[in-house]
Amino acid sequence: MKDYIEERVLTIAVFITENKATVREAAKQFGVSKSTVHKDMVSILPKLNPSLSQDVRKVLDVNKQERHIRGGMATREKYLLLSK
Repeated sequence: MKDYIEERVLTIAVFITENKATVREAAKQFGVSKSTVHKDMVSILPKLNPSLSQDVRKVLDVNKQERHIRGGMATREKYLLLSK
């Protein structure tokens, strides 16, 4: 595997764990696609750093459980702004 990929994976993983960031936020921060971030965190990171991978997995699981709430809040905000 190329060095720059390993560096990207580890950098994104640290960003996610420190900021409790979503895949979308991490992708935007590092200029890659959501698919790339997800694949890096699920496929590559466990091979590079299993303990960091577990930490990232915990954050991603929490984000997955909360996503329907965030989506509802975003929709609510959208319609509140439109009604003004």
